[in-house]
Amino acid sequence: MYAPLPVADRRARDRAPATALFGLAEETREQIAALQDRKIDQVAAVWPLTLVTQVVAGAILIATCVCAPAGAGLAPFASLVGIHVAVVATVSVALLCVLRVPALRRWRPFRRNRMITLGVVAMSALLASLLWTTMRMPSGPLQIACFTAVAGTILVSAVSIHAVRAATLGFGVGAVLAVAALTGPGVALVMALLGLVGLVVVTRKLAQVDHDRELDRAEQASAGDLAVRMIAEFEGEGTGWFWEADRQGKITYLSAKVVDDLGLAGGAIGQPLTGLFKMDSDAPGTERTLAFHIASRTSFSDYSVRSATSDGEQWWSISGRPVVDELGRFQGFIGSGSDLTEKRRSEAEITRLALFDGLTGLANRQRMRLSLDKTLAQLAGPYRATSLLLIDLDRFKAVNDTLGHQAGDALLKLVAQRLQRGVGDAGLVGRLGGDEFEVVLPSMDNRDTLATLARDLIASLSQPYSVAGTAVTIGCSIGIAIAPGDGNDTETLVRNADLALYAAKADGRGVHRFFSDDMLAGAKTRKLLEDDLRSAVATGAFHLCYQPVVNTKTTRVVGYEALIRWNHPTRGLVSPADFIPVAEECGLIEAIGEWVLRTACIEAARWPDAIRVAVNVSPIQFANPVLPALVTSALAQSGISANRLELEITEGVFLDETSSSEQMFKSLKGIGVRLALDDFGTGYSSLGYLRNAPFDKIKIDQSFVKGAAEPGNRNAAIIKAIVTLADTLGMETTAEGVEIQDEIDLIRDLGCSHIQGYVYGRPVSAEDALLQLAAENGIATPSGFKVSRAPRTKMLRSAGILIDGVRGDVRIRDISTSGAMIDGIAVDGDPDGLEMLIELVEDQMVPARIRWAHNGKAGIEFHEAFNLAKLNQTQGFRLRRTG
Repeated sequence: MYAPLPVADRRARDRAPATALFGLAEETREQIAALQDRKIDQVAAVWPLTLVTQVVAGAILIATCVCAPAGAGLAPFASLVGIHVAVVATVSVALLCVLRVPALRRWRPFRRNRMITLGVVAMSALLASLLWTTMRMPSGPLQIACFTAVAGTILVSAVSIHAVRAATLGFGVGAVLAVAALTGPGVALVMALLGLVGLVVVTRKLAQVDHDRELDRAEQASAGDLAVRMIAEFEGEGTGWFWEADRQGKITYLSAKVVDDLGLAGGAIGQPLTGLFKMDSDAPGTERTLAFHIASRTSFSDYSVRSATSDGEQWWSISGRPVVDELGRFQGFIGSGSDLTEKRRSEAEITRLALFDGLTGLANRQRMRLSLDKTLAQLAGPYRATSLLLIDLDRFKAVNDTLGHQAGDALLKLVAQRLQRGVGDAGLVGRLGGDEFEVVLPSMDNRDTLATLARDLIASLSQPYSVAGTAVTIGCSIGIAIAPGDGNDTETLVRNADLALYAAKADGRGVHRFFSDDMLAGAKTRKLLEDDLRSAVATGAFHLCYQPVVNTKTTRVVGYEALIRWNHPTRGLVSPADFIPVAEECGLIEAIGEWVLRTACIEAARWPDAIRVAVNVSPIQFANPVLPALVTSALAQSGISANRLELEITEGVFLDETSSSEQMFKSLKGIGVRLALDDFGTGYSSLGYLRNAPFDKIKIDQSFVKGAAEPGNRNAAIIKAIVTLADTLGMETTAEGVEIQDEIDLIRDLGCSHIQGYVYGRPVSAEDALLQLAAENGIATPSGFKVSRAPRTKMLRSAGILIDGVRGDVRIRDISTSGAMIDGIAVDGDPDGLEMLIELVEDQMVPARIRWAHNGKAGIEFHEAFNLAKLNQTQGFRLRRTG
């Protein structure tokens, strides 16, 4: 049934040119233009036959009229027929030219085909007039022949132009003209004109209906073709597809690409939908199955399914709805789907990136936290321990700095592999970031087992690696906390494991430590110390003291080392050994170091020009590129010459030795300051850096000086080796921590050029240092103990003695390997050097000599070093410790 056009389309149609009445005019819409072109092409194809028919019919008419007998009465019609035939032929030839010649069809007057329409109307009118002429001929065979020829021409023309209404209208015009010719003006002519008007109106309405119907057909065909093309394109190139099933849920249509993905060689038609796809039962919103919806004839949407016929990894999202006809009868299902495979892979990759470390493949911080949360949540029931290991790599930064970050990444991958092999299935290994790793060990709390595992991991990670063709050796430190004893929640357990790791690193690295309560107390103390330190920096609560450095040959003070002091209002005097590490950790060391540098230079400016001042430089300060600028500024501000400033640098600066370190040495030497290597022999570096580092002095650590004067001590040999090395390299040497006067001669004899220690006085203020330099022309006077002695053990026990053949009993107050202090002896005269025997071990007399005696007490010196372990092996002697 024909459906009328919408109002807007009807209005547009009503505004069309009048030539559109005959189906030959061009509309602005593409459908009308295409319809018009098809009609014109059809007329152009058959118009030569129409022209031939018209010529033949005209020839018959003219021959009939000319050759007819004189009495037939056709002679008057001959000229009229001739004129009609000539005009019709002319119009037909003109139409043929317009239809068949492309140049004429493109000519502007013909582009809207007005001329074609007018030509058809004119030709129809002429043919109608010609038909009327034949009807006026005398009755007889000749009239029938002429009428038949004209009627045949009209029929062929009407069929050829495919526009019967145009021909009919033309005949109507011809009929009106005929009536006008026959009757003249009058009622008949008026009636004929009214009929012509009615014919025009009816023809227009019919033309509008046919035109709209053709337009709808064209639009529907075009829309159908477009829909087919779009569906084909969507199915072929996109991720979507379509399906259709009958009343029993059997497939009647399924996109070809899904059929291929399912591997159905025989096709999918006739197979049940539930036999092709199986659902993802874990997906949300899929509590009901596909079979349920097929049976209940209900809609479903976005169900995740996969192939039920194979184990492929292909996933789809499928939706469907029931289809009913116009009577409400169920006909089956229709639906669509889309490929979920890439989406699922992307989601899996997002999950992997969210929970796994992209470099090593281990669990990342987020997953480790989730795992630890889940594990600790199970502690609410029966006792179940969980151990946490925090692992930090030692000397990893040096690999990054020397070999590059790519080598560092490769090293981290190797470390991850060793960790996984070492832990195995016992726990979960993760990387927290950088060179920090974590291990969660459920159901494990045996300290011996954990200690063994930690030692094994340290040994494994400390084995050499091959990275970028280079052998690399690193180490690691491990902190261990055990839940629930060390914390029953993630935050507490991680904090305590981190404190244990901090303790392991503080104890020299390469070791493991278990958490203990005193670590937490120490952390709180450090936090309070850090807060107080920040306040001290802000308020300027520090001051400097200066310890003299003495030339061993002249015993003259040649310089002072600046030592920072902090007198806390409640803690009292805080040792630099306590607050300097805290300052380095919390980032205050650079501010403190700059203050020390500037203050020392300003206060040294009041000393004689020959006196140097030494300032310690932290490795953190040394790594800062602005250090040369700070040194230059401090020198300019104070006005002292650069060679009076000596910067003391520890071996820690060589742990991360890079080209920047070399550049820093060059910059500082370019300023003209002196450089001293502090605490030599206690660091982690090799002697190789001495070849390039431009040091002016090596400071021998006090650990090598203490006890060097005692018999059998090897420290003297170490000092001699260091002095020889320094002399070879053209460097001075300073022995630190000298406290006993007999060590002065030893240090001088070993060739050391300078001495620094309490033997020449404790650190003093800048004003007191100025007074020292003024007194005795700067000559330093030693003080304190004169003779070195071995560490003594206090005790109270009886012992027999023999002096000049006289026996007696004394009490031993303290004892060492070299001598003892006794009580209860009476000696006449000067006892110094008096020989004696003392029974330290039962029935074994030890020879000794008295070095001093006063008020019944005496100090004795053994001829040979005594092994104190023999005292504990002796039976019958009572030993009581008193300190």
